[in-house]
Amino acid sequence: MRPRFIMLGAAALSMPLLAAAVQQSDQQTISVSARPYAPAPSTTATVINLEEAIRLALASNPTLRSATQSVAIADASKSQAGLIANPELSVLREGMDRTNRTQTVQINQRLELGGKRSARVDVAERERQVALQDVAVTLAQLRADVTTAYFEALIAQERLELARASVQVAEKATLAASKRVTAGRISPIEESRSRVAEAGARLELAQASSELNLAKQRLGALWGSTDAGPLSLERPASDVQALPPLDALRRQLEAGPQLRRARNQVEREEAQVRLERAQRVPDVTVTVGSKRDEQIGHNQAVLGVSVPLPLFNRNQGNMLAALRRTDKARSDLDAERLRVGQALSEAYQRAQLAQQEIASITADILPVAQTTYDAAVTGFEAGKFSFLDVLDAQRTLFQTRAQYLRALSDRYRSVADLGRYVQLRPDQSK
Repeated sequence: MRPRFIMLGAAALSMPLLAAAVQQSDQQTISVSARPYAPAPSTTATVINLEEAIRLALASNPTLRSATQSVAIADASKSQAGLIANPELSVLREGMDRTNRTQTVQINQRLELGGKRSARVDVAERERQVALQDVAVTLAQLRADVTTAYFEALIAQERLELARASVQVAEKATLAASKRVTAGRISPIEESRSRVAEAGARLELAQASSELNLAKQRLGALWGSTDAGPLSLERPASDVQALPPLDALRRQLEAGPQLRRARNQVEREEAQVRLERAQRVPDVTVTVGSKRDEQIGHNQAVLGVSVPLPLFNRNQGNMLAALRRTDKARSDLDAERLRVGQALSEAYQRAQLAQQEIASITADILPVAQTTYDAAVTGFEAGKFSFLDVLDAQRTLFQTRAQYLRALSDRYRSVADLGRYVQLRPDQSK
C-alpha cells in the first residue's frame, strides 16, 4: 500500500511517518508500530505554547526587571536635576561683650546662570531615554532567547518521541527475528543484530530524555525558575514559509532597539557637552541679611553679591572630555550599525539555508527513505531481503527525520536571532 505523506512544513513531525508499515495486514510477521507516531499523552504535564512562555518570561525574568528598574532610577535622577540650589543661612557674631558686640544674620542664595539647570534636566532626560532603550534591547533579546530555548526544548521533545518510536520498532523487530530464528527461517546472527540495534535505540532514548530535561531547565531559567516542571510544549500552528527579502529587513535596522540605544547615547553625550559648556559660566551668589550693633542699638541691612573669577578653572578639562566622549559615542554608533547589519545578514542566511534543507528533506529525501523502508519490510517478509536490509532502511529513515529536526531547529533559532534586531510581523516570521 502506497504511504501517504502529510508534510506541510513544521506539521510534518507530528504525523506518523511509520504509518505505512502499520497498514500492512495482521498476517505479516513484522508490525512496525501499533499506533501512529505522536507524543504520548500526559495527565500531569503543563501544556504551554510559545506565547505563554514569552508571557512568563516578560513577567518574571530578573534581567528584564533589572533593566526596568533602571528607568525608575533615571526618573528619580531627572527629578533631582530640576531642583534649584538650597539657600544658606549664616550667623556671624563679632565680640563677646554684650555692650559692644555685633551680630549679622544673612541668607545666601546661589543663582545658576548659563542654563545649567535646564542642561542638567536635558542630560537626565537623555539618560532616561538610554535606560528605556536598554529595556527595549533587553526585551528583544529576551523574546529571542525564549523563542530559541522554546524551540530547542520542542525539538528535544520531538526527538524523544522519535527515539521512543525507534525503540518500539527495534523491540518488534527483535521479537520477529527471535520467532523466525526459532522457526529456522533465518540465522541467529540476524537476531543478534536486531538486539544490538535495540540496545542502541534504548541508548538514544536515554540521551534524548536527558537533552529534553536540560532544554526545559534552560527554558524555565528565562522566567526565573530553576525547575521548569513537567512541561509539555505545543508546536505553533503556522507552517514554515519564506522570509521577506533581506533588503527589506535591513531597512528596519535603524528603527531597531540596538541602533536606537546607540543614537540615544550620542544624544546623551551631546547633552553633557552642553552642560559642561554651561558650567563655564560663573554662578552668582546673592546675600541678604541684617547686622545689629549692640553698642549703638541699631540694625543695618546687609546686601551682597559674589561672583567667582574664572581665571584658572574654566571647566576646560571637563569640556574636552565631554567632546571626546561624544566622538566615542558616534564611533560606537557606527560600530553597532556594522555589527547588527552583519548579524542580521548571517541570521538571514542561516534561516534561508535551513529552509532550503527543510524543503529538500520533506519533498525528496524523506519520502524516498519512507518508501525504501516499506519496501525493505515487504521484501523481508517475502524472503527477498535480509533483516540487515530492514535495519539499514530503518536507520536511514530515522536519521532523515533527525536531520529534519535539526534543520527545523536551526531555522527557528535563526528567525529568533532576526527578532533581536528587527520586529518581524506574523506573516514575516512564518
